[in-house]
Formats: sequence, C-alpha cells, structure tokens
Amino acid sequence: MAPLNPAPVPGPVTFEELFAGVPVMAILRGMPAGRTVELAVRAWDLGIECVEVPVQDEAAGRVLAEVVAAGAERGKPVGAGTVTSAERLARAVAAGAAFTVAPGLDARVARASVEAGLPHLPGVATPTDVQAARALGLDWLKAFPASVLGTGWFRAMRGPFPEVPFVATGGVDAENAAAYLAAGARVVAVGSALEDPEQLPRLAALLSRGPQPN
Repeated sequence: MAPLNPAPVPGPVTFEELFAGVPVMAILRGMPAGRTVELAVRAWDLGIECVEVPVQDEAAGRVLAEVVAAGAERGKPVGAGTVTSAERLARAVAAGAAFTVAPGLDARVARASVEAGLPHLPGVATPTDVQAARALGLDWLKAFPASVLGTGWFRAMRGPFPEVPFVATGGVDAENAAAYLAAGARVVAVGSALEDPEQLPRLAALLSRGPQPN
C-alpha cells in the first residue's frame, strides 16, 4: 500500500538555484571517469555547485554517468555539455543529467531539453542570438567563446539586455575570471583552474565574493 503522505517529487533544478551565491561553474572535459570524478569532488569541496561534463561521444556519456552517480551521493546535480543534437540529448537523459549546455543556439535541441525536464543553457555570441534565446523562454545564456568576445562584449550587452544573466565560457581561468565578472558576467565557467594548484587559491577567493549583480 502506498503511504498516505508520499514525499513530494522534486521538480527540475533551475540555473537560478544552481548559481545562487556561486559565480563559478566547472566544466570537466576529455578525461577518464576517475579523474573527472576527482575534479568534480574538488569543485564541490570548493563550493562550486554547478558541474558540467560534455557528452560529445558515447565514452563521454559514460563518464557523465559516473559523475552523476558521485554527485547523487552528495546531493549535487550534474549537467551535460556540448548537447547539440537529439542523440546527445538522449545520452544526457540516459546518464541522469540535471541540465544541458550547448556551444550555440538550436531551437529544436533547446525545446526538446526543456520538454525532457532539463533546463538548457545555450551558447550566444550576438544580440540576435540573445533575442532568439529569450524568445524561446531561456533565461540564462552562455556567452561563448568568452576569450574571443572579450570583456567589452559583456559591458556592451548590459545596455540592451540588462536583465539577462550570462555565463562567460571559453578561455576563462582563475586569473582572468574576475575581469569577466566585473564586466557584467554573472557566472564564469572554468576547467583547467581545478587542475592547477597555483590557481586554486585564486579560485577560492573568487568564490568567496559571491555572485555579481546584473
């Protein structure tokens, strides 16, 4: 017999929840499962709630599943990156991803991800991209590649899109992350900084600042 008062089923995680109080996201790409889990744990221990594992092939999908399992033990949701097709979205769903990320904007992939219960973070690089993503109901957007766009891009976007929270991704590390946050990015995505002992203190200091106002 079912319990009279079953526990409520949690809804999909939101980016607002994932990034609450934490202006940093970790991207763990192209490493064996053991090393990826190790760095994910390092990120969680530092206070980074949002961890992404790209799923560009089947092997990467298996790595994502391992990190998802490790995150579940700690109550940490894990997302799938490089979700650019229905096949990759299916891989993300099968691995238990909590959200999806893409390098660009594909309306079909975005809609399918949201319909599957996974918030989608699309890549944008122009005002047209931003408007198209917002028209799809996507709130948080990934500015990619941030190192090519430069900090000036974020300052320029503040004028027409003051309400849009951007995640600066691509070429960002613990040394230049503060500049992107100061320019208007709400969150920065890092990868190699987690492997560099010299960058970890800077990353910890960045985390202590909390999110920047839009």
